[in-house]
Amino acid sequence: MRLTTRALCGAARAAWRESFPLDGRDVARWFPGHMAKGLKKMQSSLKLVDCIIEVHDARIPLSGRNPLFQETLGLKPHLLVLNKMDLADMKEQQKIIQHLEGEGLKNVIFTNCVKDENIKQIIPKVTELVGSSYRYHRGENLEYCIMVIGVPNVGKSSLINSLRRQHLRKGKATRVGGEPGITRAVMSRIQVCERPLMFLLDTPGVLAPRIQSVETGLKLALCGTVLDHLVGEETLADYLLYTLNKRQLLGYVQHYGLGEACDDIASVLKRVAVKLRKTQKVKVLTGTGDVNVVQPNYPAAARDFLRAFRSGVLGPVMLDRDLLQGPPAAEP
Repeated sequence: MRLTTRALCGAARAAWRESFPLDGRDVARWFPGHMAKGLKKMQSSLKLVDCIIEVHDARIPLSGRNPLFQETLGLKPHLLVLNKMDLADMKEQQKIIQHLEGEGLKNVIFTNCVKDENIKQIIPKVTELVGSSYRYHRGENLEYCIMVIGVPNVGKSSLINSLRRQHLRKGKATRVGGEPGITRAVMSRIQVCERPLMFLLDTPGVLAPRIQSVETGLKLALCGTVLDHLVGEETLADYLLYTLNKRQLLGYVQHYGLGEACDDIASVLKRVAVKLRKTQKVKVLTGTGDVNVVQPNYPAAARDFLRAFRSGVLGPVMLDRDLLQGPPAAEP
């Protein structure tokens, strides 16, 4: 079968926009008492901070970072950590670095906190950045205080725990979860290194008040920065299928034993549900009486499809590949 990958056309955008609620009014509602106060709490702690580590998802290195961080947190030394590199297609890593340098981000490290990959680069880089900057209000204090920021569920707490494993040989200091909203408040200082003496502040994830576009919002949601049900699991599964087919990343075909690629999400989820035995018998009233019909559990199939993508089972993906080729197209 020749796969016809549907374009991200006006109709598709309209359908996703209708089911995708990301706008300035909804973001604060999703994390009440959390996002609204998050930036203010960070600001109040700034005078104690020597450097800021911003953590973001390596699958979307150019999308979804909160622009208010730079505006709100001032001119502190800044390190961008692109985490979950094990889940990202890193073939165009150099292009990503060049693109970020063009935006003024010259200090970038890719990490994998699950295997502590590249974690040992962070403390020396932070020490270098702080050493070459003026330590406002810090006097002769020899210890370092670093604030960790980012949008939800990009691995801020995982990074802190990884640094502690590497430098202190100690276990978890912060709770880690696979969904956004685990860290609810700016926490007390957490030691991550002895020499130099370094403490980190974990902070709640904060999304931008406005998302640039529907597609940017879908990328963020696909990476788990918002709770799935707020966007719709089947909507996200549809966008995931579109993305995989567009990039000819057809690992899902083999993973679910589909036989061939398909660009119809209802058909894919039906076959996934049957394979996973996520079905239920329902009675349907017909002209000849009640008939038992096997109905696929589409939401359960969509959840499994998303879970397979997020765990890397479907292979590494770079969701921002289009942005690396040039400026994004304007939305109709």
